[in-house]
Amino acid sequence: MIFQDYVFYALAAILLFAGLRVITARNPVHAALFLVLAFFTASGIWLLLEAEFLAIALVLVYVGAVMVLFLFVVMMLDINLDKLREGFWDYAPLAGFVGALMALEMASVVGARHFGPSRIGAPAPHPADYSNTAELGRQLYTDYVLPFELAAVVLLVAIVAAIALTMRRRKDSKYIDPAEQVRVKRSDRIRMVSMPAEKDVPAEQGREQA
Repeated sequence: MIFQDYVFYALAAILLFAGLRVITARNPVHAALFLVLAFFTASGIWLLLEAEFLAIALVLVYVGAVMVLFLFVVMMLDINLDKLREGFWDYAPLAGFVGALMALEMASVVGARHFGPSRIGAPAPHPADYSNTAELGRQLYTDYVLPFELAAVVLLVAIVAAIALTMRRRKDSKYIDPAEQVRVKRSDRIRMVSMPAEKDVPAEQGREQA
């Protein structure tokens, strides 16, 4: 076993642990931070596979932009954790069945029969002028153009859903209409009140009346 294998198994163990904590953490912020750890370890595995562009893109795009957006949305939604935990055990049997079914399907597809060392060996070293960016672009826009477009549609739906969730009406939220502020007139903000003039009473006279 070479040193690269030890690094791979270490990164894979960290990645599995981080992925497990993403779905088991009770706090959404903690789950998002574990997802950041999963992205970092996945980028390390990409580096081992000589896919430097994917590794850098995973850190810059997902960790630097997407995860910041996730944290912003999670904090903006003001999620009530106690309300989320209500009825957890009612749906636990169905969720466990679906999770076990998905794990079985993934094991059958990504098993040793299809992805074992006998089927897929170590990647051959590439020449110095090899560009994995050009190779990635060729694969995306030729062989996998339909899944790439479907992923774009899924991301668009996710953006619309996030906007719909954040724009919901809440009792404790205050909204300002800029158009209404622009149309305001002086008479809407200032009310002139006519009051009769009052005569000043001298201090000594005031004491006598008291």
